[in-house]
Amino acid sequence: MKKLNPNILGIITARGDSKRLPGKNIKPFHGKPLLAWSIEVGKNANCFDHFILSTDDDDIAAVGKEYCIDVPFMRPAELATDTAGSFEVVKHAVEWMRDNKQYNADWVVLFEPTAPGRQASHVIDVVQLIKEYGNHIDSIVGISKIPAHFSPYKSLVFTEDDLVASIDGTKVKNFIHRNQNISPTYYINSAIYAFRVANFYTEDPSLWGDLTKGYLMDEKYAFDIDTPDDWDVATIKMKKLLT
Repeated sequence: MKKLNPNILGIITARGDSKRLPGKNIKPFHGKPLLAWSIEVGKNANCFDHFILSTDDDDIAAVGKEYCIDVPFMRPAELATDTAGSFEVVKHAVEWMRDNKQYNADWVVLFEPTAPGRQASHVIDVVQLIKEYGNHIDSIVGISKIPAHFSPYKSLVFTEDDLVASIDGTKVKNFIHRNQNISPTYYINSAIYAFRVANFYTEDPSLWGDLTKGYLMDEKYAFDIDTPDDWDVATIKMKKLLT
């Protein structure tokens, strides 16, 4: 398969107003602001034409500049609310670069600073997937394996009779109870995403498009920080990665 040479824009999105864990994006994490881990990984991968930070917050922007990521604009207030979606934020960044830097991205690789476990090798792998499959897929997402005991095949809901069954109504007696016999399932681990820009301008615009390729990552790299408990768990997991 012939490799492509698309224009690839790297983006970190970091909003200032975090409700559940205030200030998390620049809170010290293993010796540096949480945001810095994502910046350094992106820069070390050295895969992007441009690597930018989209934020509405002056303090986050200052940390970004300290760690040498480009902060070409401040995100508009209407894209920094609890209800603003990633699609609008990413599309704004792409269009800003097009209109102000005359840079037309073909693909976007998105980092969320709350997933500091990703490595530069993961970024390089995803960019290689873009170059190899970019004409045949619309998006790529980092995934990790769900432990068998948490598999959706063993998940339960309450019925109207206050009994339990699977989501599709299967009785517990008909479950596959041996973990070894359960088909593998996977979850989106928030570590890395890639989106074809053309997805944004279809009749049904979205980040994802219709054809999404999974990029499988070891679970030890897959942790996402959204709450104080998440922070504590991530601190332990990151320590293991660093030793």
